[in-house]
Parts: sequence; C-alpha cells; structure tokens
Amino acid sequence: MPHIHVFDYDETAGLARAEYDAALRRAGRIWNIVSVQGHLPEVMRDSIRLYSSIMYGQSPLTRAQREMLAVVTSTVNECHY
Repeated sequence: MPHIHVFDYDETAGLARAEYDAALRRAGRIWNIVSVQGHLPEVMRDSIRLYSSIMYGQSPLTRAQREMLAVVTSTVNECHY
C-alpha cells in the first residue's frame, strides 16, 4: 500500500515552518493536505496561494457557491472535506 509521509510541525524548518505557522493562524490546525506537501515547501506555498485565490479571490461565484462546489467535488472523489 502506498504511503505518503505527513510532516509533523517539529519536522519542519524555514519556509515549511512559516507555512505551517500560517496554517495554524488560519485554521487553528494543520490539515493533511498541507502537511503532505512539507517536503516541498515551495509547492505547499503555491498550493495554498492557489486555494486562497480560488476560494477568496474575485469571482462571479459567491463564497457559498465555491464551498458548495468544493463539497460536491470532495463527495464525488470520496474525500472528506
């Protein structure tokens, strides 16, 4: 079975630690979608920026519509959102 290492806070430094700290400020925890990217902190940073732009940036969709799309997509993918 494939395994993806989930980086604990104590395993991070530099940019990865800064992104973990920002995640803690935003959500009060570090979600697995963030921690699995701990080995590539630049990718983690860019992924978070993309997510923020999609969910909070200018769009013809309301915030509620964006959340609804995320929930539906996660449900179809059998992924907890």
